[in-house]
Parts: sequence; structure tokens; C-alpha cells
Amino acid sequence: MTDGIDTQRRALLAGAMGLAAFGLRPVRAAAQPVLFGTTPVFLDEQAQFLAAWQIWLEGYLGRPVRFVQRASYREITELLLANQLDIAWLCGYPYVRHKRNLHLVAVPSYQGAPLYRSYLITPSEDTRTRSFVELRDRVFAYSDPDSNSGWLVPQATIKQMGYAPGHFFRKSFFTWSHRRVIEACAAGLALGGAVDGYIWDTLARQHPELTGATRVAWRSDAYGFPPIVAAPGTSRARLGELRRALLGMESDAEGRRLLARLNLDGFVEGSPRLFDGIEQNWRFLEG
Repeated sequence: MTDGIDTQRRALLAGAMGLAAFGLRPVRAAAQPVLFGTTPVFLDEQAQFLAAWQIWLEGYLGRPVRFVQRASYREITELLLANQLDIAWLCGYPYVRHKRNLHLVAVPSYQGAPLYRSYLITPSEDTRTRSFVELRDRVFAYSDPDSNSGWLVPQATIKQMGYAPGHFFRKSFFTWSHRRVIEACAAGLALGGAVDGYIWDTLARQHPELTGATRVAWRSDAYGFPPIVAAPGTSRARLGELRRALLGMESDAEGRRLLARLNLDGFVEGSPRLFDGIEQNWRFLEG
């Protein structure tokens, strides 16, 4: 994944799409670019999707946009806190740990609400597991140590059951993406895994042959969907501009097509209170 597409390609694509038809503004080449941080997304052809989203955002904002991809939430969080990014699509877990310094821009809406769940999955051959208890002393796959659904929820749930999370599984490992947790369980490399339920559901539509090799054994309570957040130094004017762009996607034909590729309804303004459940689990686990 590159941090952006070159000017010539952007101009050709913009012309082909007919930005004027969408009521979008021409990009001011000399304007300060918006740096948008992401971790690896689960979509096929992710570079093409991000290029299309970049074009749409540039047309709406009238300034260049650059996607900056890193392998982990920690790397993205560090760049945000250092004001080396403007905004990022972050997990709710690092957001609640740093919410005094980060600004909530928008929250994706999925199936009618800005919420999602953590799924406990197993290989499809395992038809008996219904909770973490059955996976004690087994091999388990986590996604990222800064993921709510792929780390915090299973850790807090195991502690709530009266076990020490660090000694519960015989072996555990990080895959650094939710899709790879699913792949690990499908291949039998792990006998259980914790994943973002939205990603599992979306891949079930796009790649049923992959998710069909796994089984959802348990679903957590609902938590605030991974939000779009802004760096500490983001001005109120820039914050409002970015929020309007994201909230405006569902009102635009091309914006709706991009949302459909993400399997999202749109973005809503949201509230920090959406993430109270994540903060409670974090403080419980740390206590």
C-alpha cells in the first residue's frame, strides 16, 4: 500500500469519475494534505479502494488526502499523539486510553447502529465449544494487543470467569489482523480466536468459503464501533470539516458506493459514551 497515488494518476481518475457531477470541489494542489492513518483493512484490492476513497475525500475537502498505513494500532496511535497524522481509523481500546488527547470525529454505523461485537470463533469442525472455558489449555489467536474485540474482550471475559488471562491458554499468538485470525482458525493453526464481528460478518458475505471453515461459538455484548479520531493539535475548524466529509458520504452516490464496499450504513457523529463499556473492561483488567 502506498501513502497516496501520484498527481497524474489522481488527475486522470478524477477526470474519469467526473467530480463535478458529484458536486465536489477541485483539489488545491498547494494545500496542506490531510494525513489519514489506517491499519491493514480486510478488503480485497484494498489499494484500489483506498485510492477511490482518497479521490472522493479530496473532492469533498478540496485538498490532498494521503492514507498512511501501519501494521498495528500502536504505531497509528503513536503517530496521532505526535501530531504526525491528522485523523485515523482507530480501535475503541486505544481511543479510550488516550481520549483526553484525541478528538472523536465520527463513528461508523453498522446495521443501523454505531456498534459491533467481538466474536469467539473456532474451526468449523468444533461444534461443542460455546465459551472460552472449553478452550482452556488450547492454542488461541488474538488480532492485536490494542484491539478491543481481538484482545481486550477475551482477556476481560476470562478474568470475569475467575481465571488468570495470562495463563489460560496453552499457547497464544497475535496475527496482526482480524482476517488472519479467521484464516488461522480455518487452517487449524489455532483452535480458537477472537475477532471483530463486523469483519467476520462482512467476510461471510464476500468470502463464505473462508468464514465457512470457522464457526462463531460466542458473541460479546455490543461496544462502540472503531471510530475515526483526530490528533491533539487538530483545530476546531479542521475537525468540523473532516466530520462533515464523513457524515456526508451517505448523501452522495459515489460515497454510498464506497460505504457499500465497506458494508457500512454511513458515519454518525457519535459520543465518547459509546465507548464506556470498553473503558470499563480496560479498568477491570488493569485493576
